[in-house]
Amino acid sequence: MTLTELRYIIAVARERHFGRAAEACCVSQPTLSVAVRKLEEELGVTLFERARQEVSVTPVGERIIEQAARVLEETERVRLLAQEGQDPLHGPLRVGAILTIGPYLLPGLVSLMHERAPHMPLVLEENYTARLSERLRQGELDVVIVALPFEMPGVVMEPLYFEPFVVLLPVSHPWCRRKAIDANDLATQNLLLLGAGHCFRDQVLDACPSCNRAALIDGDIQQTVEGSSLETIRYMVASGIGITVLPCSAAGHEQYAQKLLEVRPFRKPVPGRHVVLAWRESFPRPQAIAALREAILDCRHPCVQACAPIP
Repeated sequence: MTLTELRYIIAVARERHFGRAAEACCVSQPTLSVAVRKLEEELGVTLFERARQEVSVTPVGERIIEQAARVLEETERVRLLAQEGQDPLHGPLRVGAILTIGPYLLPGLVSLMHERAPHMPLVLEENYTARLSERLRQGELDVVIVALPFEMPGVVMEPLYFEPFVVLLPVSHPWCRRKAIDANDLATQNLLLLGAGHCFRDQVLDACPSCNRAALIDGDIQQTVEGSSLETIRYMVASGIGITVLPCSAAGHEQYAQKLLEVRPFRKPVPGRHVVLAWRESFPRPQAIAALREAILDCRHPCVQACAPIP
């Protein structure tokens, strides 16, 4: 049984005439007739009742021809899928981003990618680094946007940008008179941090080792914001509960609270995070990754510093 034979019997059923069916299939009538007879012998059933004026389809032939049409339809889908595979910018790209990057990068990224690669929709997921790593390893995500450190066997990483951290203060805070903040001074303040599991929390504590020591001694420092988002912390700062550290792309994101807040940079050396793309070595669409990286850099926040690609 071949796909050609299936096409022949569908044509005969449609035309109700072997001669017209052969013409529609661009073959001679004997060629088509022999192929149809061969298929009938292979299946052990008669598909057509042959008369001088017209051909009719037998009851079993009706069912077989319906199935043959479905087979050819699925075969065409296979061909189209293969055709899409030849164009790396055709077909969905499953992108993951950590929770402290997604809200500030993805809106602009989706719009730009829609313009540049309209046939490659982004399937997006925001999550913790550990969960993104697991889903990348299992093949449930194609590429992730994460902050270093990020280690995973069989994964390629490409640098995107360095993002400085800034200090967010309530407008009534005395530090608003300063032009820049020393990271070591954070330990003297009620510092609001994300809950455990957020890599950004760890990065902030790495930037201020004395804050880390204070957190170990006095557990009350972060208890009030366990499991919160950066946006929740922003509102808590605006209400005067404490201060916080944000990635610079998040500093001016919420317009309603901005009149209650002040942003200050850090003194050098400025703490920050290195953001990278990571994908499996076996991923077959490197051009899609390159297009995504270019779009991320083109829509990144002005405060971040692009990194050169790995040669």
